[in-house]
Amino acid sequence: MDIKQLRYFIAVAEAGSFTHAAQQLHIAQPALSIAIKKLEHHLSMPLFVRSEKRIQLTQEGQVLLTHAHRVVQQMRDTSTAMDELKGLQKGEVRIGVPGMLGSYFFPDLLMGFRRRYPDLKLTIIEAGTHSLRKMLLESDLDLAVITASDVPSSLETMPLISSQMVAVVSEEHPLAGYQTLDYQTFFDHELIMFRPGYFHRDYLDHICHQYAIRPKLSLETNLLAMILNIVRHGVAISALLEMVTEHEHGIVGIPFTQPINLDISMAWRKDGYLSLADRAFIDYVKTHNPST
Repeated sequence: MDIKQLRYFIAVAEAGSFTHAAQQLHIAQPALSIAIKKLEHHLSMPLFVRSEKRIQLTQEGQVLLTHAHRVVQQMRDTSTAMDELKGLQKGEVRIGVPGMLGSYFFPDLLMGFRRRYPDLKLTIIEAGTHSLRKMLLESDLDLAVITASDVPSSLETMPLISSQMVAVVSEEHPLAGYQTLDYQTFFDHELIMFRPGYFHRDYLDHICHQYAIRPKLSLETNLLAMILNIVRHGVAISALLEMVTEHEHGIVGIPFTQPINLDISMAWRKDGYLSLADRAFIDYVKTHNPST
């Protein structure tokens, strides 16, 4: 078994097709099939259940996939570490950030980091915290911004920001004059919300379940700009971090009667390799975090 076979195996498992995996790997499909058969022969076990429409992992294949991801990532980490020692590359930071924090919390940090380290590359991935956590655990990211609750033991975290979630309405909305808003009143109005998987949406879903509330959810989108425009026009209301209302005109933030405070952290894998670029970014955020 060699690293190339493991890369091929991962590509087929994720694509669910030899043809699509071969296209992604830029190799001939027969060559890919032969490589996988050799791997199965070496292990003396089938890794895929083959059918006309789609292939699926066997139980043995599922076990191998977990270890294959880890081995391939360790090889990448080793290569990165050696390249850094030889000065062959400038470095890259791959960080996952939820939409609101990416729009209102991180821009100044990112620009400041780029000014200090102009030769380092920053790759920013926007997604919900559940997706970011999964990508981090699967080594698709070096760093990720996630909620500080229920953090897997395999991750190391650094506190980043604590922010209040507030109801967000148009300045002309009948609720705009309220000092606070109870959950029932909020959920009785037409809502536009992020899709499940984003930390604030998941928290509100938890509240609905806890208090047996049926929300009037009219629209779902992961586009923050769309949420803000629809709220400004009074079509629906939403719930966002308080920092959003501090930067946007035409909307009002109303704290909930039972305050919702969310603790956000930056996380990385305990057993993963942190490049010099990753460490430089962590240290920069630690010393330039505007919330501390």
